[in-house]
Amino acid sequence: MTKRAGVIGHPLGHSISPALYAAAFKAAGIDGAYDAWDTPPETLQGRVDALRGDGFLGANVTIPHKRSVLPMLDSLSEVAQKAGAVNTIVHRDGKLIGENTDVVGFARSLREDAGFDAKGKRCVLLGAGGAARAVALALIAQSPALIAVYGRTPRNTDAMVVQLKPLTPSGTTITWAYPGDGSFITTMAEADLVVNSTPVGVATTDTEGQLPFEEKHIRAGSVVFDLVYNPPETPLLKAAKARGAKAVGGLGMLVYQAAESFRLWTGQDADLKAMLTAGRAALAR
Repeated sequence: MTKRAGVIGHPLGHSISPALYAAAFKAAGIDGAYDAWDTPPETLQGRVDALRGDGFLGANVTIPHKRSVLPMLDSLSEVAQKAGAVNTIVHRDGKLIGENTDVVGFARSLREDAGFDAKGKRCVLLGAGGAARAVALALIAQSPALIAVYGRTPRNTDAMVVQLKPLTPSGTTITWAYPGDGSFITTMAEADLVVNSTPVGVATTDTEGQLPFEEKHIRAGSVVFDLVYNPPETPLLKAAKARGAKAVGGLGMLVYQAAESFRLWTGQDADLKAMLTAGRAALAR
């Protein structure tokens, strides 16, 4: 029987996940199929329930559903509980388990692609959704001096910081404010790392070609990490290079978190080289 999985989100015109997993299944010799399931919020419950059927390995979850799926699952891993968000659903004996592989995916990409250690550093995080929570959790584990979260919705941003504050070690401050206010300008001027976890700049969306903030706020010598992977060079990455910052795109994180999802579903390690090659080819198309 063909093993099935897919990605649940809305919209999904930018997604290259099917190409990544096709390469992973092929390399592992597994008869598997992976689809992009464009799922508006009103159909989310039905889509999640369908994963309980025979032959389903599970699913990835992306914007805007990483928090909405929480009450639809039977249990959550410890990491998913701490992050308050799920990006991977594992089907096991009719039960649906919520996992979060974004945390390890971002941590690995930050280390291997950006060459950045957050210990004692000042970090700015844009966004307060499911991806932002995973990034914040990965950063907390490295004991930075500051995690400044800037989100458009005060209620969501405040809730995220309140939830994560008890997890921060001594010497780490986590705080939040509005993008573009006085504290944002000051913090950006001193930032060692800036992470965009918003969908601003994603290809085929209303924000394609846009920046999440003004280019002038990028500090030369900082690291700018954009979780957006399509297009490969986002407007933010282009601006970061022009301002003398190190620019890191989201493809590495996408592949690393996908490889961890693959392991959870199949019990086998994914071929990272095959996935990266497939991802680059998909983006080139």
